[in-house]
Amino acid sequence: MQLVIADAHLGLRQAVQAVMVGAAVQRCRVHFLRNMLARVPKGSAEMVAAAVRTIFAQPDAAHVHEQLDVVAGMLGRQFPTLEAMLRDNADDVLAFTSFPVSHWKKVWSTNPLERLNKEIKRRTDVVGVFPNPEALLRLAGAVLVEAHDEWQVSDRRYLSEGSMALLTTTTKEVAPAQLLPA
Repeated sequence: MQLVIADAHLGLRQAVQAVMVGAAVQRCRVHFLRNMLARVPKGSAEMVAAAVRTIFAQPDAAHVHEQLDVVAGMLGRQFPTLEAMLRDNADDVLAFTSFPVSHWKKVWSTNPLERLNKEIKRRTDVVGVFPNPEALLRLAGAVLVEAHDEWQVSDRRYLSEGSMALLTTTTKEVAPAQLLPA
């Protein structure tokens, strides 16, 4: 295990550090942006969101880190708390940059997991009332197996074998602790 994607949850972070030694914790960029926008007036939200999104639009890790510094400085002139948030959470928000660029969109947020949970909820809502907990578990398990099978054989594969080979090569050449940004 090299990366855990989560929200800012201290207990989860501590568990990852204790159990998955060397794994990075990627803070979901979508939830981080929402947390930032909650601290600005509504009239400034669009500008702040656009500025923060430029961080993730960079072509490589070095430019992502540079852009975070630029955006933090720019926002800090008007919103010092946002600058502090960006700088204090940079390691968590930018943990994805230690992985191949082709993985970035898949690992910088919890959206894929939330999408899967939404599908489980949609399917269970159709049934409504389950006769017992095992019936609910069977249905949820079937949805997960279906998603797994689809990712394995379809064009919608979550991470391709070629893409995963890049990650395997990276981890053989570099120790997990070295994958974290400086």
